[in-house]
Amino acid sequence: MAPQICEKCNYEFSQEEKPFKKFGLSFCSLCFLLSPNTPEKLDFFIQEKLPAPSTENLQALASSKLNEQPQKKAMLQKAANGNSMSRPPFGYLSESGKLVPAQNFKEVEEIFEDFLNNKISLRNLSEKHNLSVNGLKKILRNFTYIGKIKFNSQIHQGTHPPIISTTLFNHVQNKLDNLGIRKA
Repeated sequence: MAPQICEKCNYEFSQEEKPFKKFGLSFCSLCFLLSPNTPEKLDFFIQEKLPAPSTENLQALASSKLNEQPQKKAMLQKAANGNSMSRPPFGYLSESGKLVPAQNFKEVEEIFEDFLNNKISLRNLSEKHNLSVNGLKKILRNFTYIGKIKFNSQIHQGTHPPIISTTLFNHVQNKLDNLGIRKA
């Protein structure tokens, strides 16, 4: 079996090491952490090759840091594979470890539509849906609803179905930002 090699820095994995996967490509731990989360940006990232001597020291450092935190390493890999790291958000439930829309999933779209199209305060909107204001803010900022997973400040394509459109989500993010509403 041919050795596996990092797409970015050409690091050669030992038999015991497993590469991190993103969009079907293999990366060492360092390049995986630095890599962008869209296929288009990923192509550009890969084309920017680094000279080997500079990557050897960085690779050793990244490996030692990740080996100190095996749980974090596993969680990063899980997120990169599109799997959720926490309990299901409002509007979803977990079946066999996968997020699926719950019976109340249409209420999520209603919350986003109400916030975007009506002049309603967060307090009134949260009361209308029997939520706390902070709970409502978390819903309005949650990437899970557009089929994404956010972990460790990185956004990955999820394996679950989206509940709302990316367009609706982005319009709500713009409105939240314009109103100066911070994350919960």
